[in-house]
Amino acid sequence: MKLWGGRFTKETNQLVHNFNASISFDQKFYHQDIEGSIAHVKMLAKQGLLTEEDKDKIVKGLMEIREDLESGALVITGEHEDIHSFVEAVLTERIGEAGKRLHTGRSRNDQVALDMKLYTRDEIDELTLLVAGLLSELLKLMEENLDTYMPGFTHLQKAQPITLAHHLGAYFEMFDRDHSRLHDIKKRMNYCPLGSGALAGTTYPLDREYTAELLGFAGPTLNSMDSVADRDYLIELLSALSTISMHLSRFCEEIIIWNTNEYRFVEIDDSYSTGSSIMPQKKNPDIAELIRGKTGRVYGALVSLLTTMKGIPLAYNKDMQEDKELAFDAIDTVKGCLALFTGMISTMTFRKDVMEASAKNGFTNATDAADYLVNHGVAFRDAHGIVGQLVLFCIEKGIALDDMSLEEYKAISPVFEEDIYDAISLKTCVEKRMTIGAPGQEAMKRVIEIYKKKLDKYNY
Repeated sequence: MKLWGGRFTKETNQLVHNFNASISFDQKFYHQDIEGSIAHVKMLAKQGLLTEEDKDKIVKGLMEIREDLESGALVITGEHEDIHSFVEAVLTERIGEAGKRLHTGRSRNDQVALDMKLYTRDEIDELTLLVAGLLSELLKLMEENLDTYMPGFTHLQKAQPITLAHHLGAYFEMFDRDHSRLHDIKKRMNYCPLGSGALAGTTYPLDREYTAELLGFAGPTLNSMDSVADRDYLIELLSALSTISMHLSRFCEEIIIWNTNEYRFVEIDDSYSTGSSIMPQKKNPDIAELIRGKTGRVYGALVSLLTTMKGIPLAYNKDMQEDKELAFDAIDTVKGCLALFTGMISTMTFRKDVMEASAKNGFTNATDAADYLVNHGVAFRDAHGIVGQLVLFCIEKGIALDDMSLEEYKAISPVFEEDIYDAISLKTCVEKRMTIGAPGQEAMKRVIEIYKKKLDKYNY
């Protein structure tokens, strides 16, 4: 069944039909299509554009189609152009003449705009839950690792000592911003396009406010041309998904590095690892690598949709059909990555002893040694040079700053006294950083309480 064949004298070429059809992928939002249609006919009846009898027949028929699709009793077939024509054809076949009145005061343009918004809104809710779940797992790991010392890095070089809790907190911040972005997108997009018609509205006395209310929107859209031509919300979502993917990829990159034999900071659980077909000793971080790799796929969806939309004049154009497969794939990809990543880190073992030893042996306390000298009256630039000599001495001896004798310290600068050892201990180096946002335990506890309140506010 075609919704537009009246003015045509020839059948559509089969290749043209196949190229033009979208049912192979837009069937994904059959639930939203039926939900929108039910709201539409209720509004038509309220406005006197449909009898109560026809409304009841249509609503009952649509609900039965939805139930049959969900149970598998009804199968979507390829002879229909799109999900809209499929649903209307099955409805008319089942209830007769009343089914033909379903499309009163509606175009496929505003219908598909509605379906995509409803689908996207539902998927944002699922994505938000998954991000919140990841935030909860990160918070749990932070609480468990307030005194797990490790090196902090810049340029992939050991820099200063921090705690694992502080390191994980950086990712909490990233994913919390992602959560906020998803919330903002949903709020901004939550206006109903139904009733915009093909592009210029309709002569029927529709109640668009009522339709919007039935479907849980904040209100109707205010320009019918933009309503059918707008895909900004999808571009925003794909941008947010790209950022989520980038954050996951960065974290996966660190886990992959930490999992190497050279670092041994983490042990990935067997259930999230794979082996080699030829090397029996191998235990590969394939899940982390795949999540890192799928980031490019999500980026590709964003760039593709931006490219598709950049040259389209108002209002609707068929090019916009390309939005669906891109969005569907990116959403499914990120949902899968979030679920797998959360599972992976929740089962991962952190090698606390190895992390602490790495911090000690990486001169991460060198800055604190310089601060010690400054606090004893040495100018910082001179202190910087003195500690540089200490580091060179330790490199030649193959030892850490903690391993130097007081005599060796004094040979380089007589300012050093016995209290240097306390000043450069990992615990002291970390705990004296007490201002909020720093890795000290008291500072981190304050931050964790803030994070808990955020999660409580998210109601997860």
